[in-house]
Amino acid sequence: MTLLSEILEILMVVSFGASWPINGRKAFKARTAKGTSPLFLCLILFGYVCGIASKFINIGFNIGSTKWYVVFFYILNLVVVSINLAIYFRNKHLDAKRAKGEIE
Repeated sequence: MTLLSEILEILMVVSFGASWPINGRKAFKARTAKGTSPLFLCLILFGYVCGIASKFINIGFNIGSTKWYVVFFYILNLVVVSINLAIYFRNKHLDAKRAKGEIE
């Protein structure tokens, strides 16, 4: 991989990574699952897992490789999107309680 392609990949992963906490905060504050797609979140998670797997295949398992820093961002994004998925299920539970009249 060339230096330019590595920089572009990092910018892509960091850009996505900056977006997910904003999305999660908005969903947490909204307290509703409306407008959130768990399938979409799962597809994003799958994409990050594929990105991580790609790094293992392309870089190999050489821990001393200088390109492992990109994997950190993939894993960080994977964690943050997983938190977004957990917020979805929390909000879905709140929606169900709201529908039963248990909460406002």
